Amino acid sequence: MRILIAPDKFKGSLTAAEAASAMAEGALRVYPDAVTTQFPVADGGEGTLDAAIAAGYEERNNAVVGPILKPVGASWAIRKDAFGGASAVIETAMASGLAHMEPTPENSLRAHSYGCGQLVAAALDAGATEIVLGLGGSAMSDAGSGALRALGLKPLDAAGNVVPLGGGFLADVVALDASELDPRLSAVKFRIAVDVQNPLYGPEGAAHVFGPQKGADEDAVEKLDAGLRNWVSLLREATGRDVNVPGAGAAGGFPASFLAFTDAALEGGFALVAGLTGLAKHLGEADLVITGEGSMDEQSLTGKAPIALADAATAHGIPVIAIAGRITVTPEDLAKHGIVAAAQLLDVAQRKDGAPDIADAVANAAKYLAWATSQVLEGA
Repeated sequence: MRILIAPDKFKGSLTAAEAASAMAEGALRVYPDAVTTQFPVADGGEGTLDAAIAAGYEERNNAVVGPILKPVGASWAIRKDAFGGASAVIETAMASGLAHMEPTPENSLRAHSYGCGQLVAAALDAGATEIVLGLGGSAMSDAGSGALRALGLKPLDAAGNVVPLGGGFLADVVALDASELDPRLSAVKFRIAVDVQNPLYGPEGAAHVFGPQKGADEDAVEKLDAGLRNWVSLLREATGRDVNVPGAGAAGGFPASFLAFTDAALEGGFALVAGLTGLAKHLGEADLVITGEGSMDEQSLTGKAPIALADAATAHGIPVIAIAGRITVTPEDLAKHGIVAAAQLLDVAQRKDGAPDIADAVANAAKYLAWATSQVLEGA
């Protein structure tokens, strides 16, 4: 039996690679002669870099400016091709992630993506001809303005001064000076992975929908939204492009500036990452797929990596088993995507009174994941 073990991360407890290792341990307890392939998956958000590295991309590290100016170490990855080009993978969360910032109203206005632009510059210096930008877990709501500033763009106020970094200052910008923008940007292909369809501004935009989780209170949300509206207008004046399109509101509107000043394209996150990492080849060789994530819920059914993988496997006639930290959708919901059996860690991590022990499940996720995988396979 050939088993493809391809989970997403179990957020807060296991990376996708760690989850795959635990699942493989559980599978081999039941089928010791099986050939297992561990293949972490991602949907273009956090975990995309890990998936790329697991697929053979070379990890690089750079010191960059974090979302509120404190320096941080940020990883990215690159792989050269046979034709003299190279593909780089950058996650916005590495340089400008919420993990690097306390979510307060003040910080929500100050947060920026300058460090992401520094990683783009590093990738260009390394010879990248294609750059994949994975979005998710971001701290900023600056429409990618900070990233472009790291690459030479100057947003100016009414007095001709460069405005401070951060989404809270975008409303003060009256003109854009692109005369020193890195000319290499026009020669590289940007592929931006998105898994949301939010526009840049408005009630469903970046500030209103995602700002509160970054610390923005009501006043900060309104200020950020006003800044994003102004930035769209300025980008239109400077480039002739309207970037307020579905998906532009992802990661604090990060795609907007790249859509304006480069030939960037928005792509579905799972399909993009699957193509980069060669998932189709492994899927074609599998007799069984085991996938999972921390929480399998209604949002998962909208196309998150495990469900998208299950759909792909079903199209090939391959049965799928899912293991998650918790599952809040019904077996019927999962069956529609070809998942023939599923289990949650909360069913095996229990207190003496039989109630789920959430803290134990998180702290010892690898142990319970291996155990749950074995149990499902024994009953499948």
